[in-house]
Amino acid sequence: MWTLRFHGGTLVVQGADLDLLPPGFAFDDRVGHLRGPAWRYAEVVRGAKRLGIPVQDDARAWPLDQPMRPLARRAPRPYQAEALVAWREAGRRGSVVLPTGAGKTFVAELCIADTGRPTLVVAPTLDLVGQWHARLAATFAQPVGILGGGHHEVQPLTVSTYDSAWLHLHRYGDRFGLVVFDEVHHLPAPAYLTIAEAAMAPFRLGLTATLEREDGRHEALSELVGPVVYRKEITELAGDFLADYETVRLEVQLSDDEQSRYDAARGQLTDFLASQGIRLGAPGGWQAFLRASARSRIGRAAFQAYQESRRIAHGTERKLDLLDALLVQEKGRRTIVFTHDNATAYRVSRDFLLPCISHQTDVKERRAILDAFEAGTLPTIVTSRVLNEGVDLPAAEIAVVLSGTGTVREHVQRLGRILRPGVDAQGHRKQAVLYELVAANTAEERTSARRRRHAAWEEGGSDRADR
Repeated sequence: MWTLRFHGGTLVVQGADLDLLPPGFAFDDRVGHLRGPAWRYAEVVRGAKRLGIPVQDDARAWPLDQPMRPLARRAPRPYQAEALVAWREAGRRGSVVLPTGAGKTFVAELCIADTGRPTLVVAPTLDLVGQWHARLAATFAQPVGILGGGHHEVQPLTVSTYDSAWLHLHRYGDRFGLVVFDEVHHLPAPAYLTIAEAAMAPFRLGLTATLEREDGRHEALSELVGPVVYRKEITELAGDFLADYETVRLEVQLSDDEQSRYDAARGQLTDFLASQGIRLGAPGGWQAFLRASARSRIGRAAFQAYQESRRIAHGTERKLDLLDALLVQEKGRRTIVFTHDNATAYRVSRDFLLPCISHQTDVKERRAILDAFEAGTLPTIVTSRVLNEGVDLPAAEIAVVLSGTGTVREHVQRLGRILRPGVDAQGHRKQAVLYELVAANTAEERTSARRRRHAAWEEGGSDRADR
């Protein structure tokens, strides 16, 4: 007989031979038995059953007779029903990739009800934890626990931040039969992977609009969460289930003075990179540049030149002139202006008298601004990167990207902010537009090309010259 027990985020197996257990198990002198990662629990139980070995399961703490019944029945959209079936047929393990606004939360509700096990939902921000808590409490009409933001209450249905799950799953990893990882692309961060490893839950669901990571670490999700079991792109749902949209790339020319200063800064950077044999676009190139720039006065000057070139391209006066024209053109439509950094966001806020949301904005002020935005009393807001994900803004119609990173994920997330379906002030079907402002003859052209490598730009995009 094998005896199983949960201990500090691990699974202890008494009475088994090591060669009969899954990878990751080893003899631990401290407990006198074989110990391995908790997430292997289902494999251990299935393996014992296959071998005809009886199991005394002292590890599982969740009940099998506590169904999660929604308060009311709601018909899913066809693709949501398809996602549920695909996940179920994959053994209730795997990730569902759907665009922002496509109803991933409802897919999770379907999976929770279908599985009928105590469930932990893990989300990256307190805002998202609050949204999940309100939604689950209304859907299942039962107490919903929270881990994070000063709360520490564990219920059969619990929502946690990634940080709190990382801190506490070694204690609570035996209490949940299903774990839902919202914005699952955050999970492969080295510290967060231990969340998936410390949970015994045999059933796992990952949710995201942008699964792939530039560092390739998303590959780890296949083993710890399961494969991608269902996927729909923005282009497949736009018009029917998401707002119709257009993406417009607008190039602006630097002034003669800006171009001169930009070229001088980039020249200084390029000379230093060549002297060190570093290519920023190569794997590990950025990290190599950071290390090299910290070792000498010339290196530090090269890093300052890099920052100066970015400041010029991101904040050129002609971008601000174009922004002014766009705000006049789109007057009356709910608009979000995105920047890469706080300094530019504050500058736009000051120059255009727009409310700004950054990581420094306290929770009450942020909520007041977003509520006013939804109501239409503050139709335009500016932000750096904090609204890229984790906020529900159904009224948003226009996005203006002044600057950003080269990652596809960030660009898709910003597009997703404006894709929730709806009607405009005249009662017409919402037509969303994302304007991307790019400084010509700068590194921003390459950055723009990298972040547009997505089907959403292949079918919905257009380019326009300097205005």
